[in-house]
Amino acid sequence: MITWTSFSELSPAKKVKTIYEMGNFIVAIRYYKYKVNLYQLGDEFIEVFIDHKTCSIEKIMKLDTTHSRMHFYCDQIKINPF
Repeated sequence: MITWTSFSELSPAKKVKTIYEMGNFIVAIRYYKYKVNLYQLGDEFIEVFIDHKTCSIEKIMKLDTTHSRMHFYCDQIKINPF
């Protein structure tokens, strides 16, 4: 599995290819002008920011679990206890 360090050194096109081939889609949210897709890639969670007006990927970054955006994810994801 790819590490965050290796992933972060890839070109934008290779990052997208890696996410779609090796990542697991978790959820999509709306955040200001973006649609943000959350993926799991190995042990990391990756956010893909898509400008829906231009249909372009604006940025790809590691999930910051301290960001207020986490509230949007928590509203979407339900975790069932065992």
